[in-house]
Amino acid sequence: FLTHRLRAHYDLAQHPTSVVQDRSVYEDAEIFAQNLYIQGHIQRRDYKTYRDLYETTMQFLPPPDLVVYLRASVPTLMKRISSRGRAYEQTISPEYLLGLNDLYEQWIDNFILCPVLAVPADDLDFVSHPGHLRLITQKVEDKLTGKEEVVFEPEEVARAAED
Repeated sequence: FLTHRLRAHYDLAQHPTSVVQDRSVYEDAEIFAQNLYIQGHIQRRDYKTYRDLYETTMQFLPPPDLVVYLRASVPTLMKRISSRGRAYEQTISPEYLLGLNDLYEQWIDNFILCPVLAVPADDLDFVSHPGHLRLITQKVEDKLTGKEEVVFEPEEVARAAED
């Protein structure tokens, strides 16, 4: 799996135009492989070999311009899995998704290779609503072109005035 993701990452980096990748080599290593190791499906020695190869290869691959992280709660994920109707996904448990979400949050909190756009996705359905996709697309374009609006909550402004 790692070899496939590394090759895909390299190929995309060589592409002359913009590309969008659904799942990255970073997620494979930092979330899915780690989760398999935590669950005991990968032996310690094999996981160490995987990590060593991943970390060495990362030194040579160019980072993406932007990571878009669609943050969704477990109930939202369960609902979307159910609505897709893919037989092989129907046995995914909420506990499994919670573990993945925890690993995603840890990863995204520590990811520094490029800017990250975290999108709260519980209330967005960009598959059914083209307007939701346009909202996300606009935020991606803004982030890539350096346009970003800062929004402060009134409580934040009041606390900062007290300092």
